[in-house]
Amino acid sequence: MFDNLSDRLETIFKKLKGHGKLNEKNIASGLKEVRIALLEADVHYRVVKKLIDDINERALGQEVMESLTPGQQVVKIVNDELTKLMGSRHEALNLSGTPPVSVMLVGLQGSGKTTTAGKLAVYLKKNGKKPYLVPADIYRPAAIEQLIKLGNLISVPVFPSTVDMNPVGICLDSRTAAQKAGCDTMVLDTAGRLHVDEELMAELKAIKKAVNPSDILLVADAMTGQDAVNIAKSFDGDLDIGGVVLSKMDGDARGGAALSIKAITHKPIKFVGVGEKLSQLEPFHPDRMASRILGMGDVLTLIEKAQSIVDEKQAADLEKKLRKSQFTLEDFRDQMLQVRKMGSLSDLLKMMPGIGNIKQLKNLEVDDKELVKIEAIINSMTPQERYKHTIINGSRRKRIANGSGTRVQDVNRLLKNYSQVMKIMKKFNKGGMRAMSRSMLPF
Repeated sequence: MFDNLSDRLETIFKKLKGHGKLNEKNIASGLKEVRIALLEADVHYRVVKKLIDDINERALGQEVMESLTPGQQVVKIVNDELTKLMGSRHEALNLSGTPPVSVMLVGLQGSGKTTTAGKLAVYLKKNGKKPYLVPADIYRPAAIEQLIKLGNLISVPVFPSTVDMNPVGICLDSRTAAQKAGCDTMVLDTAGRLHVDEELMAELKAIKKAVNPSDILLVADAMTGQDAVNIAKSFDGDLDIGGVVLSKMDGDARGGAALSIKAITHKPIKFVGVGEKLSQLEPFHPDRMASRILGMGDVLTLIEKAQSIVDEKQAADLEKKLRKSQFTLEDFRDQMLQVRKMGSLSDLLKMMPGIGNIKQLKNLEVDDKELVKIEAIINSMTPQERYKHTIINGSRRKRIANGSGTRVQDVNRLLKNYSQVMKIMKKFNKGGMRAMSRSMLPF
């Protein structure tokens, strides 16, 4: 979402770093370009003005003027101020109270509330909670059906709502049902409208009064830009929301909502939806987002993604195989599948610091379909062929290509790349192999 803004800021900071010593004139010129870049990214004009004023005040201070690397100091200041703008630190979900506690999701139609309810349930399960989904939107029958399907998909119980029931009654009755099911956290998927109206707010207020949720999260579509900020102000005025979930952050919108909501509403962004999969809901960390925007990567999120999918025993077994050069094509495939669980390869590359500075990788778009092709090729091999790739002759390559729906050239390329990886592994000493086994990507 922030690609255009990141590119603009990178160009601006390169100019500043090229000046050597900075003065008021070139700082003012640079910040003028930053202001334009932020406005074009759909950041609220009042937020931009305050941010630029704060950056300017610090940039003209001694820490920059007397620095040996003034351009880098300006980048650090911008990073600090962007982080502060978005909330400084991650605000956790409020789950205080006597179980089962309830988290109420509100928002307009089309913002992604129902899908976010499923994603939040997955997140809660990962963190040791026992969620219970509550479909309280009786005006859109598909919403109830959708949440039931999501519940079945992720093995989370769902309250059996029907369109003839009262939304307040649904939320009250679901508490008893959640207790019987042994659940400790209820996720309430409430109704939305195409726009904010009195009838909608009256219903949401009634649910809030009856249930007294531990947290109220506004689900706002990040693609709506500054409109998301106005929507947040409206819902907060009536419901006193606890925070915001920005959905569709993987889209190609300009991203102004993420940079404006906290500053305008004083309510934190708690989660961001970064893809369509139910596992793709991430806690929002302002410092990490600022680093991404400035092209500095996001190592902590990358590590967390890896830790969530890596099995310690498998990792230890892999290290032993690497030490003995026993890394087979089957291991190659398994490692590739592990990486795919972490998300899009293009997104993972962007989390690595310095990638934006490498010309060959800056605009690299990795086709995840190629990984599917590699998996198909390896799956078409016999166990013996996966264990000892040198036995794969011409006729075997043709059979493997036919079985995987690929070309012989694709099989040849995979085997060539695998052979090169094996040669590199053999050159590593034990210390290097240990480091490699912890961070290796299978391609």
